[in-house]
This record gives sequence, structure tokens and C-alpha cells, in this order.
Amino acid sequence: MKLSILATLISAASAFHAPLASPVRTNSVALSETKADLQTLAADLNPVVKYYDPWGLSDQEFWGSTNEQSIGWLRHAEIKHGRIAMFAFVGFIVHANQITWPWPMTTSGDPFPKADSAPAAWDAIPEEAKIQIILFVGFLEFWSEAMMDKHYMRGGRPGDFPDFDSKFIPGGALNLYDPFGWNKSLPKESKEKRLLAEINNGRLAMIGIMGFCSESQLEGSVPALKGVIPHYAGNVMAPLAAGKGLVHLDGLF
Repeated sequence: MKLSILATLISAASAFHAPLASPVRTNSVALSETKADLQTLAADLNPVVKYYDPWGLSDQEFWGSTNEQSIGWLRHAEIKHGRIAMFAFVGFIVHANQITWPWPMTTSGDPFPKADSAPAAWDAIPEEAKIQIILFVGFLEFWSEAMMDKHYMRGGRPGDFPDFDSKFIPGGALNLYDPFGWNKSLPKESKEKRLLAEINNGRLAMIGIMGFCSESQLEGSVPALKGVIPHYAGNVMAPLAAGKGLVHLDGLF
């Protein structure tokens, strides 16, 4: 289908990052908890736009915390949302092209549903599958908060996800980043540059997935995607509205 042409955007998104505007500092990405650190990081991420905070979020103190703790929370939230958006961007393209796993989805032999978009595919999967996905995401959230050596609001590194520990997970598990340990020997400068690229890629992906969702709900709202993204009759902002049972929360929306 037409959406297959957008697959070329994946490689562009993965390569999208601004060149470093100044020599790499060892703490430029690993720990940015003050407004001055944010301004320095912003120049490295985008030498053209540089620091941009029209709502003054970097001056806030959330939930009675300090300004530095609030900035740590904002930094971690941006990186996390960027990572999810990168998954979502690629996933939307995969589902829109009706690419599925070849094996059955359920123990009863039901295949993975083929749909025109990721939201439609979500609506088509069984309730049990939705529950499994929600519980898995909840586990990742719990692990990231409970197992970090130093919290990102207490001087830890924003965006750092703790390694899985075989003491708590029977048989062990592959870590989300660098599961085979291939990048451990990379120079620190290369790691810093990749962290900058990840932030920029995440920002681009957040714009991209919102463009997909907007066009799927209101045709023509994103002119470049008109006629490419199929219409979705559901509500992308109410992912639990379709269906019935435990995860049916239509009354909340």
C-alpha cells in the first residue's frame, strides 16, 4: 500500500541528529539537572534553535521538589517518551503494511490481525493480549523506578534503565539497550554522541507519530500524509474504549 513509501523515513529518523557545536563534555548528557546544563545541552542538540523553553518549565519546582529535581524529572520524561515514540513510529508503519509474525498469536491458533493502522490492530487483538501488554509495560515501569542505583531526581542519569538482574528474573533476560554487550568498549565520546542522537531521534519520532495519528483521525490535517494514512474510525486518545470486559473503559472518555 501507499504507506510503504514511508518506510524510507525510518532510516532518516535513525540518522537524524545535529552535529556537536562544541567539544564533548563528560557530563553534558549523562547528568543535566540545572538550567545552565540544559542550555548547554540544547546547543549541542540543535545549534540553530538552541535553548527553547517558552512555558518556563525549567524554572518550575514540581510536587514540592527542588528545581534541579524537577529538571531531572523533565529530562527523564522526554527521553522515555522519545523512546516510546520511536517504537510507535516504526510500529505504525509495520501494522499499516499488514506485516505480522508468521506464527499464531493465541494458543487456540488465531493469527495476528491484519489492519490498516496500529490503532485498528490494537482494537482487533483479544482482551487477554491487551492485559498482557499493559502488565508488561507496568513491569518495565516498576523495574526502571525500583532498581536504579541513583534516581534521576536525586543525581542519577536521566534516561538510564537498570540492567535486568538474573537474581530477580529466573534465567536472566537481555537488557533493552546493548543486550549482547557490543557497545561497552565504545569510546566515551561515541557514547555521548549517540545519546545526543537518541534525544533528537525521539523528538522527531514524537512529531512523526502525532502526525500519523492526526491524519488518521482528520483527513488532510497533515497535507503531506493526505491519501497515505487510512482513516481510523476509533478514537486514538481512548485506546481502551473499544471492546468489552476488564480493559473496556469507554465510560471514562
